[in-house]
Amino acid sequence: MPITFLYCCDPLNPRRVDEHFAAEAREVRARGGAVVLIDHDALLQGDAQRAVARVPRGTDAAWYRGWMIPGDRYQELSEALSRRGSGLLVAPEQYRAAHELPGWYAMFAEVTPPSVWHPTAPGDVPVPEDLAALTGQLPPGAAIVKDYVKSRKHEWEEACFIPDLADFPRVRQIVQRFVDLQAEYLQGGVVLRAYESFAQPASHAAEVRVWWLDGEPRLLTPHPDSPFEQAPEPGLGHLRAAVRSLGCRFVTTDLALRTDGVWRVVEVGDGQVSDLHRAVEPAAFAEVLVGA
Repeated sequence: MPITFLYCCDPLNPRRVDEHFAAEAREVRARGGAVVLIDHDALLQGDAQRAVARVPRGTDAAWYRGWMIPGDRYQELSEALSRRGSGLLVAPEQYRAAHELPGWYAMFAEVTPPSVWHPTAPGDVPVPEDLAALTGQLPPGAAIVKDYVKSRKHEWEEACFIPDLADFPRVRQIVQRFVDLQAEYLQGGVVLRAYESFAQPASHAAEVRVWWLDGEPRLLTPHPDSPFEQAPEPGLGHLRAAVRSLGCRFVTTDLALRTDGVWRVVEVGDGQVSDLHRAVEPAAFAEVLVGA
């Protein structure tokens, strides 16, 4: 039986794959994979039943491949598919574990910057006592703020980088701005991570994305934001135990080269919603999953 892939449909033409994933879907089909469309916009709006209306009943458990989905919406997607006699190859609890920092941090604590977090609803900033408790758990010095999934690194000085955790008014100001800019898209809560100095991309292809399937590295690519089309090859042996302990089938790890020459994990993600660098041939990616 062919492996099924759920791709996001084009919002302007629901009968086609979203343009961003179209080349990849063609390569999946060329290798015998079955492509089925779901409506990502409907899913985010809370209408999972409409989102999966084009999924044939009784479809085999599938890979999702598309835009990011909040954990609760992914749960709703799983439930809607179940009602149609189908399912997902990555269970909702596995998706959250790889997609949200609190789910993966313990397994990667030795190879990633120290991190602490506090659950909050969109628009809410931790009260001063809770925020002070967070800062007190990190090493002195600089930090960054993000939510369980994303930072606002493109607003680096305004809503991401905290120069000194000891400057509590400035900490509160930056965290407040981050929460304001994330608005309803804030996922899970506020995360503070100790700042580590990494090599500058202008002088080195300093960040790579590793794609892991069933605990093994299957593809090494530049990070999607990298200006380079080739990635260095860091040693991965020390990461296998962490990836396997996570217990998720399809995982990405983003590695950055610290200025002291040590490769560090800066992010972990669910491979279903991780983007490819523009230089990666969709055929190479399709080969990994269709052959799974």
